[in-house]
Amino acid sequence: MKAYFIGSGIGALAGAAFLIRDGGVAGRDITIYEKHLPYGGSLDGARLPDGSYSLRGGRMLTTDHYECTWDLLSTIPDASDPRRTVRDETIAFNKAHVAHSQARLVDRNRHKVDVSTMGFSMQDRLELVRLTEASEEKLGNSRITDWLSPPFFTTNFWFMWQTTFAFQPWHSAVEFKRYLHRFMNEFPRIETLAGVKRTVFNQYDAIVVPLVKWLEGHGVNFAGGVDVTDMEIATEAGKHVVKRLTLDRSGKPETVALSSDDLVFLQNGSMTDATSLGTQDAPPPRLTKQDSQGWTLWETIAKGRPEFGNPAAFNSSIPESCWESFTVTCRNPRFFDAMEAFSGNAAGTGGLVTFTESNWLMSVVLYHQPHFAGQPADVQVFWGYALHPDRIGNFVGKAMADCGGADILKELCGHLNFDLAVFDQATCVPCRLPYITSMFMPRNKADRPLPVPANSKNLAFVSQFVEIPDDVVFTVEYSVRAAQMAVYQLLGITRAIPPITRHDKSFRVLIETMEKAFA
Repeated sequence: MKAYFIGSGIGALAGAAFLIRDGGVAGRDITIYEKHLPYGGSLDGARLPDGSYSLRGGRMLTTDHYECTWDLLSTIPDASDPRRTVRDETIAFNKAHVAHSQARLVDRNRHKVDVSTMGFSMQDRLELVRLTEASEEKLGNSRITDWLSPPFFTTNFWFMWQTTFAFQPWHSAVEFKRYLHRFMNEFPRIETLAGVKRTVFNQYDAIVVPLVKWLEGHGVNFAGGVDVTDMEIATEAGKHVVKRLTLDRSGKPETVALSSDDLVFLQNGSMTDATSLGTQDAPPPRLTKQDSQGWTLWETIAKGRPEFGNPAAFNSSIPESCWESFTVTCRNPRFFDAMEAFSGNAAGTGGLVTFTESNWLMSVVLYHQPHFAGQPADVQVFWGYALHPDRIGNFVGKAMADCGGADILKELCGHLNFDLAVFDQATCVPCRLPYITSMFMPRNKADRPLPVPANSKNLAFVSQFVEIPDDVVFTVEYSVRAAQMAVYQLLGITRAIPPITRHDKSFRVLIETMEKAFA
């Protein structure tokens, strides 16, 4: 049996690891195709030629959730110390660097907002309960704004929940409800972000690098610069069977014939598809899926096969799924010193600082340093993002989407009332992400395929765009769980998949949540 992964995101890397660890598959029989290097998909992090750094994003981790992720990382040796696992290293790091944000929300006067209260009215509470308790069938493809009134979107809770998880008011009510249930234990401490856990370095260096090293050590074949452009699918005895893959290897077409026992795992869709970087002086190019062709294969095989999902539900409205991030490389300590003094948090102990009256709805976070393996001692790196890059700034007279890094730093200094000199010798790299919250778009139940569709013999879907009841997209856990489900089902593995922890069924959590809602 051979196994082929199309795409090298965390779902594919996890799937290959589960094939080896739990399925007894030899690494030499596993091939991972990736069009865009490096491997790791959305969990990226890179040092650019000019010495500055770039992160498209950073995924939140918690030790109270992410059951499949920790199951996986308990197997993978740490890149720097193979005597301990990535899981052990991460837990030890967070015990030594406990998060407790003291400046979660900041207003136009650089005043740290009192977030001990969620700011709910009785109507807000009743509407939130109504949404939380509604069935997914009743919620259907409705939006959050269909269930909650305008005043709700001015509450402390909404600003914190929205920016922690990147929700927009027009996103899916179903996904919002799932988050409220899955992360209910985070509700009572949302203002401190005490439940958020960080990796020692960025997630590429901390998770992807050791995972790729482990897979390579088991002989997995990594094929970079290869685009899988089509797959031949036959229907036999009512089952879809992938017979052949068509590849583009650096401009040269190839085909791979599959035997009856071979397996194919497709990463259908990508939240970081068509992303682009700007510079200190120029905004990122405005790319779409026509430029990247990143959705084409899913769109092709889904035609006439509704059980393979509906990509158009997710990739048809860039203005509703786009936001912009930025990575700042500081070559002197002035900004970090000023920000630590203002926030009351040493770098790595706080969390997102959100500017509530920012037209862009900008947030920044200072990581523990160094944030990259090999980062020079005199360099510091932080990250930020804005949910409304299409809007005119408060201090810069243009939309964020039209700004280079220098303008973004000017806007940030305006909100903090810092002298622009804190960014002397700093470089800001903006990043446009047109489909970054596409998995939050309103959808019908059938728009996402199951990890292994009921009528599929050897094809599985491993991504943020599959259907896993009760779990939440836009998390590392969702991709890893999808991979574990797909591998176990196709191989008939009887080992139990770690169940989703139902904090929303905990009496203690329910009481603490109620107390917080009425604070």
